[in-house]
Amino acid sequence: MAARMIRASNDPVQPLTADRIGLTLDGTPHEGLRGQTIAGVLLAEGVLSWRRTSVGDSPRGVFCGIGVCFDCIVEVNGVRDIRACQRRAQDGDVVRTQHDELPEVTS
Repeated sequence: MAARMIRASNDPVQPLTADRIGLTLDGTPHEGLRGQTIAGVLLAEGVLSWRRTSVGDSPRGVFCGIGVCFDCIVEVNGVRDIRACQRRAQDGDVVRTQHDELPEVTS
C-alpha cells in the first residue's frame, strides 16, 4: 500500500481555524489553539507533568494519550477526574492539578 500525500489545506485533521484560546493551570496562563485537548495545550507549552502520585511522589502527565490510563486526570472548572487527553480545551478553562490521596486508615 502506497502512502498518500494530502495538501495541508485539504487535511481534515488540521484545525479549521487558528483561533487562540487561553486556560490556566494552577493560576499559570497557557495558550493553545481551538480544538486542542487540555493535554495538547499543556504539552505544546512545555508542561510535561501536572500530577504526582501518592506512592513515591512520581510526576504524571500524559502516558497513553487515549483515556485509558488516568495518569493525566485534572480538575476542570471545579469538576474532578477529567482526563486531560480527552477533554478539548475551552477558552477560559480553569484547570487545577489533582493529586492521588491515600485513604485515611482507621484502626
